Amino acid sequence: MRAILTTVLTGALALPAAAEMARYELDPTHTAVYFTVDHIGYAKTLGIFTGLSGSFSYDTEANELADVVVTIDAASVNTFNEARDGHVRNADFLHVSEHPEITFVASGGTAESDTQGTVTGDLTILGQTQPVTLNVTLNKAAPYPFGHQREVLGLSIDTAIARSDFGMMYAVENGLVGDIVDIKIETEAMKME
Repeated sequence: MRAILTTVLTGALALPAAAEMARYELDPTHTAVYFTVDHIGYAKTLGIFTGLSGSFSYDTEANELADVVVTIDAASVNTFNEARDGHVRNADFLHVSEHPEITFVASGGTAESDTQGTVTGDLTILGQTQPVTLNVTLNKAAPYPFGHQREVLGLSIDTAIARSDFGMMYAVENGLVGDIVDIKIETEAMKME
């Protein structure tokens, strides 16, 4: 069983005529997508996805972001409990046998500074689509100090969604599992040669 999170971000800012986009690929060993969700009001449960690949185009001078595609294997979900992992994959939550893909397609974005911005697009889960805004921080852009020595962008991304907006109603009304899911992505993206 697997579900795929595909992120496509395009047209974040106006591209100056002389700007040059470079292609970057996510480093799977330095990329994590993780989430927290409330459990009966006692504490938040942590989950992480580790199986992923992705790439995007970015112009460091113009702060232009385009053509971002990230694919996450939902079978790689780890909530640090085997029984709970199986439950997250079933019809109560991701229903991966019927809806193997979760997608995000951007409709635009804004740069608030050289290192901060937002990207807004459509997130589809369980066949239902809702608008979502990602908060993006560029942590660092520099050549990697060893190994491949390619230019690397370090990015922190976060957002929050309501499960009920996507028809994921299991344990929402009785408060056993929170409706709001906080999502964070930490990644290092290497410039392709």
